[in-house]
Amino acid sequence: MKIDLMFTVFTAWNYHLSFLELTAFLTSIIGVGLAVLGPRKTWHWWNISSALYGFLFLEQKYFASAALQIIFIVGGIWGWFGWGAKGATPATLLRKERAIWLVAFVISWGALYPVLKKIGAAASLTDAFGFVGSTIAQILMVLEKYEAWPLWFVVDSVYTYQFFHGGQYLTSILYLVFVGIAVAGWRTWLKKAQ
Repeated sequence: MKIDLMFTVFTAWNYHLSFLELTAFLTSIIGVGLAVLGPRKTWHWWNISSALYGFLFLEQKYFASAALQIIFIVGGIWGWFGWGAKGATPATLLRKERAIWLVAFVISWGALYPVLKKIGAAASLTDAFGFVGSTIAQILMVLEKYEAWPLWFVVDSVYTYQFFHGGQYLTSILYLVFVGIAVAGWRTWLKKAQ
């Protein structure tokens, strides 16, 4: 028996909201919202939402975004064990470490873009940017570095545009909410890191 998670929950302005997208949206809000406060349980929600969005992004041909969900799940498992029972203890990167991450970002983005373009990804430039930026932000998040949050701010802003332009309006709204959450996380974690 095959279960179709893409059935339409409702339609508004010719936008068909699937059950899968709605469920992924709700679990993502919970997971990322919890991350600002730094409790360990954020990772369970993060993993559930990542699995759901992985299927949705494959369906929509956002290949890098789909693959990114696997990185998020691995990061979620790593974060669960890495953060410890009391949750995150934010710290800052050294100036040299920031420079290394920036160079890695630019090189990786430049290398991934033509690959995605060649395989016919729906949004090669922004999806490559989001994939690389999110991967680095996820690593920094697991390492409890406050610099994850400004990077999430930039990446989530790009994804807001990408998904709106691609017609995934609820997911675009989700990433717009993530932009706001990134600002809150940035402020909260910076205070704790200092």
